[in-house]
Amino acid sequence: MSKGSRSVTVLAWMAAILCILVALVSYRFLLLGVPTSMEFLAYHLPGNRWFLHAHIAVAPLTLALLPVQLSSRLRKRYPRLHRWGGRIYVLLIMLSGVAALQLATTTQSGPVAAAGFALLGVIWLIVTGLGFWTGWKRDLLLHRRWMIRSAALTFAAVTLRIYLPLSMVFGLPFDPAYTAIAWLSWVPNLIAAEIYLRSGNRMNQRVT
Repeated sequence: MSKGSRSVTVLAWMAAILCILVALVSYRFLLLGVPTSMEFLAYHLPGNRWFLHAHIAVAPLTLALLPVQLSSRLRKRYPRLHRWGGRIYVLLIMLSGVAALQLATTTQSGPVAAAGFALLGVIWLIVTGLGFWTGWKRDLLLHRRWMIRSAALTFAAVTLRIYLPLSMVFGLPFDPAYTAIAWLSWVPNLIAAEIYLRSGNRMNQRVT
């Protein structure tokens, strides 16, 4: 295995571990309640309780599925598991994405943050829908490309939770930092996915 391949493997494992950890930690609201564990989202409870719970309960499952769906080894060895996992992944994103759009329209973080989260929700739903459609049509190359974009957007749940504590460590005011993170949590991810897809990597030229 080349040095570059080893680096990619290490990064993939790190990303998978982060996905699982963030998914598990996200369910702290079941024990502590939303006001205690997610204070900055608690204002949604009076008018958007169902949308908030739909998002915070469903999105972590999507994140936990991500490493399984992206594993080429599991995909080749258990194709049926991959197909059914993919269907569940898409369904979870449809539920969580619609809830996220509703929450974005009622955020108290300002119009710029609302636009960032709303656009994330819209693009997340679109690229995942295209991934499902191309998979259904058995266009496996396009399916893989769309689902990589979807994965990059799903991973925003991880990058958001990296940027938030970093902003606190550096003593940044919460409101402007949160507004920036509403965009930084997913735009660089999507750019990185596009760079990867355009890099000419052999995995993107053919699907076996």
